[in-house]
Amino acid sequence: MLKHFNISDAPAANVQPWQDLVQSWQNPTHSATIGIVGKYVGVADSYKSLQEALHHAAIANRCRLTIRWIDSESLEAEPTVLDQLTDCDALIVAGGFGQRGIEGKLGAIRYAREQGVPYLGICLGMQLAVIEVARNKLGLTEANSTEFSSTSEPVIGMMTEWQQGNQTVTRGARDDMGGTMRLGAYPCQLSSTSMVAKIYGSELIHERHRHRYEVNIGYRQQLESAGLKFVGLSPDQQLTEVVELAGHPWFVGVQFHPEFQSKPFAPHPLFVSLVKAAIARHQGQLGAAA
Repeated sequence: MLKHFNISDAPAANVQPWQDLVQSWQNPTHSATIGIVGKYVGVADSYKSLQEALHHAAIANRCRLTIRWIDSESLEAEPTVLDQLTDCDALIVAGGFGQRGIEGKLGAIRYAREQGVPYLGICLGMQLAVIEVARNKLGLTEANSTEFSSTSEPVIGMMTEWQQGNQTVTRGARDDMGGTMRLGAYPCQLSSTSMVAKIYGSELIHERHRHRYEVNIGYRQQLESAGLKFVGLSPDQQLTEVVELAGHPWFVGVQFHPEFQSKPFAPHPLFVSLVKAAIARHQGQLGAAA
């Protein structure tokens, strides 16, 4: 291109960052397997952003990462299929819509919680972590999301009001679903003592959202008594953005989509930390769940 435009005085290209990236990718010093539990795993591109974010984090950790695609419906059909989780060093339940495959995802989350397997729940994956803890640690057997059914314990419900810049966005439960999601970047205030704040190196973050339902803040006290800490909230303290499980080596749920902001030269810190935890578990160096 320089020759084509007769440019002779351009500085030499600095390709060292690319060379370092390729070196890390081709010569890993660690290994780990991360399972992605979902109902769209038959089409890998359904989780393309997530897959690429994990690759970015693997490069940052010089890790030979194996991604295992786990059909959540198969976990429902045959409980012994949970055996396929035993050699996963970390688990992710990503975003999605609808009831299909939900019980399988809940089974995977329970496995990660009880076995001390690093877990990242993204969007629906965070909401399901809340449901799992409510059902199996609090004994709220009817805990569910109103997205799936009417319930006497709606720990997850539809958002009816939130702030977008200087505007208040409202929506009724009977409104048309079209174009009604909470979309785009929103601020989140992290607890200064949380693991996630340490991972980010900041107590104020901005992340991208794509959802209609939210954690019912009215259950906060009960859920926190069971160890599920609400460590990230919207500035008005009304919307739950991040949860962590106390006594677990690495169990995080986020309402937003961190994979949307990951880049090869700027891997997202949550994924970098998750892969690091997966490596530690693979090497037998990660603590057990309390």
